[in-house]
Amino acid sequence: MAHAARELDPLSTAAFDATDTDRLQQFFQELPGPVDHVMVTAGGPSYVPLADLDLDAAGREIAQRIATTLGGAVHSRDKVPAGGTLLFMGGTGGRRPAAGKAVVSALTAALPALIANLALELAPIRVNLIAAGFVDTPLSAALLGDQLEARREELRAALPTRRVVGPSDVAALAVHLMCNDALTVGTYDIDGGQQLLPH
Repeated sequence: MAHAARELDPLSTAAFDATDTDRLQQFFQELPGPVDHVMVTAGGPSYVPLADLDLDAAGREIAQRIATTLGGAVHSRDKVPAGGTLLFMGGTGGRRPAAGKAVVSALTAALPALIANLALELAPIRVNLIAAGFVDTPLSAALLGDQLEARREELRAALPTRRVVGPSDVAALAVHLMCNDALTVGTYDIDGGQQLLPH
């Protein structure tokens, strides 16, 4: 977070565990005034084959992701004005079944339905979901390790866009969803066409 703060030069920052719903509630309660746009990016993908799956850990991960999404909605609703935005991050990677994708596939399927219900109940606050494929971030680097450059090259050659999606691409989409007040209840893919590839 310190690195992000140096890049963005924000008015203030706060670091806490977003899966701690009490702390999440406290964060929103302590905000000094209305917040036009809230973007929740907490959570990350989990790829574990069934043979190695810890059921308790998988249950916690699913519950925490759903609870964090619900918590963001419940605790921000009194801070976001009419026409404001509540924006969540999801992914496209779990749409195609594969070994190790049981947990991420369940969450990939669940989030658009949850977002649609939140948009209905929170209207006129607008609620949307960004579904990203591979994004060239430090998280991707941590997951892929020394395979990162090979994955970049593979995607550059295969993606319809012929380039890898970066953080600035996701940021541009997020800003558009915040500024365009006709958009709600949507799941917006940003993967360079990755989901069209055979693997």
